[in-house]
Amino acid sequence: MCVSSPPVCRSMASGGEQESTCHKHTNRLAKERSPYLLQHAHNPVDWYPWGQEAFEKAKTEDKPIFLSVGYSTCHWCHVMERESFQDEEIGKILSDNFICIKLDREERPDVDKVYMTFVQATSGGGGWPMSVWLTPELKPFIGGTYFPPRDQGRRPGFRTVLMRIIEQWQNNRAALESSGERILVALRKGTSISANPGGSPPLAPDVANRCFQQLAHSYEEEYGGFRNAPKFPSPVNLMFLMSYWSVNRSTSEGVEALQMAMHTLRMMALGGIHDHVAQGFHRYSTDSSWHVPHFEKMLYDQAQLAVAYITAFQVSGEQFYADVAKNILLYVSRDLSDKSGGFYSAEDADSVPASGGPDKREGAFCVWTASEVRELLSDVAEGSTGGATQADIFMHHYGVKEQGNVAPEQDPQGELQGQNVLIVRYSVELTAARFGITVEKVNHLLASARAKMADMRITRPRPHLDTKMLASWNGLMLSAFARVGAVLGDEALLERAKQAGNFLKEHLWDSETQTILRSCCGGEQHESPSISGFLDDYAFIICGLLDLYEATFQTEWLQWAEELQLRQDLLFWDDQGGGYFCSDPSDSTILLQLKEDQDGAEPSANSVSASNLLRLSHYTGNQEWLQKSQQLLTAFSDRLARVPIALPEMVRALMAQHYTLKQVLMLTDGSPESFLCQRLPVLSSMFQLDGVATAHVCQDFTCSLPVTDPQELRRLLLDGATDS
Repeated sequence: MCVSSPPVCRSMASGGEQESTCHKHTNRLAKERSPYLLQHAHNPVDWYPWGQEAFEKAKTEDKPIFLSVGYSTCHWCHVMERESFQDEEIGKILSDNFICIKLDREERPDVDKVYMTFVQATSGGGGWPMSVWLTPELKPFIGGTYFPPRDQGRRPGFRTVLMRIIEQWQNNRAALESSGERILVALRKGTSISANPGGSPPLAPDVANRCFQQLAHSYEEEYGGFRNAPKFPSPVNLMFLMSYWSVNRSTSEGVEALQMAMHTLRMMALGGIHDHVAQGFHRYSTDSSWHVPHFEKMLYDQAQLAVAYITAFQVSGEQFYADVAKNILLYVSRDLSDKSGGFYSAEDADSVPASGGPDKREGAFCVWTASEVRELLSDVAEGSTGGATQADIFMHHYGVKEQGNVAPEQDPQGELQGQNVLIVRYSVELTAARFGITVEKVNHLLASARAKMADMRITRPRPHLDTKMLASWNGLMLSAFARVGAVLGDEALLERAKQAGNFLKEHLWDSETQTILRSCCGGEQHESPSISGFLDDYAFIICGLLDLYEATFQTEWLQWAEELQLRQDLLFWDDQGGGYFCSDPSDSTILLQLKEDQDGAEPSANSVSASNLLRLSHYTGNQEWLQKSQQLLTAFSDRLARVPIALPEMVRALMAQHYTLKQVLMLTDGSPESFLCQRLPVLSSMFQLDGVATAHVCQDFTCSLPVTDPQELRRLLLDGATDS
């Protein structure tokens, strides 16, 4: 309930000091745990969280619902909150005429997907904040994204939109409802994904070739990446390209695919999208050269990019890529880790500038003026040409300019005037030659400078940290620590991966109900009722557990993966059409039963599940999972055949089925009582040669003769040669 008087005052700790915060308004969201909902707890809007209380209120009062969806580190969500939801007049219009629901898209992706599908279908675009108006039966009839508070030229402001909807609801309600219903019917038909009876998946080589051609067509050669601007990291594309190369090494297309992936990864790492001072990657680049980012940092980006960079290291042997992967995990360990072992969701793009003031600015925590750099790095670099300072060398290498290095077109709100976003402009060799010093000296000077700048940066006001810990994103990060740790033989990273696995089991697994929970804060479960996990929570955790098993050979992780897959099948599998629904199909408040058909910022949970099922079938001997994987791929046949660029992660799963997996990542002593031997009795017949570590490489249930020589094992894995 919104209250306007007396003001609510509380004392809170900030930076070691007590400061008093008074609020004129407090609404129901003050009782929520979501950081995004809490950001709106003191709006003059009678907000409800998504749930039956709001639905019943809408039906009782026969009012339309205003649904506002966003997330806590969303820049334009902050803007709309400040401009519209803090506005007393707009707040009164909303509260008097609508049942107002605020929703965190990261907590309820099922709800978000339904209404985003509607907004995209009716407006041609989408994004957050998302604004949708619904009937009391939750059927959408009007939708959009961000609205300015007042009219801007031909663009209607939020107040104008509200008044028009109120008028239409009173005078033309039947037409609104009829139009919304027609669109919903069309969306149900248009989003249906199912396998044709007797169908089979499309041919993997054909699909992979088409996916490569589509990616090559959209590839930008100078700086890498796909399309010009804005540019997103798109790890799913890069992982596909490296997989495509692995099975097409001798062709020009395979070589080109590898070059596309490596160049993109290198240019991103050198660019401003990469935080050169405090590690990690920002959300995306606003320009084609990876220079000026949207400064938000998301956990799912860090997880997928760490895997992409360590895979690039495996493929190329270049230490550069391994160093980037380790630095990503350094950032996550330092800034996105909870003491419980879980990982936080994101860091905001906006923060208060070090110079102070009431308003936050995008990138304020990360950018630098030339004078700041000169003052901080004033020491003379010994032996350098012309007595250059550390600042001279640093500014040359990272493109720092006296007037700032951000072009006006990359700064539409004028928040980065006079500021510099660090971007590597020259190789270390060229910088060394420019200042007449050795490469080793340059590396030392740059590392020292970055450390000084990191120490200074932590004295600035920090961006908001979203401390919500999502099961799905923690599953992605579990994969990252397990895979990087395994490749590098880094025990500390593997230990952190185990902590993440234990966190998921202790805090986000309800063993009584056999249910994954969607999220928690600070290692504690959400207040009742808890939000049950969705398909991506199960799929991403299962993938992480399989990666952790392969990294540690501890069968407890494989056992839990098996348990979770059985549960996922029960909750989300579509017996009629094949594939998995994104959310519980029995939830009547979800109007569209969707199967995500795009690998975007995160891979589709169906894409990940296709691989999980294949891997589990090989580890456990469960042929039903192999069949499910094939049924899933068959359900997506049309999408895979026509626009495989939309599902590059699923194309990788299709390729894995076609080229078949080699069973080598197991560790067993041959004991018939062991978990693996119970699942795969053939393991009991395998033996060690002369008491030393012995490998049996198996493919299609045919195994090689036992091997004890590492080089012979390497040949078997690369050549695919097996002897029965």
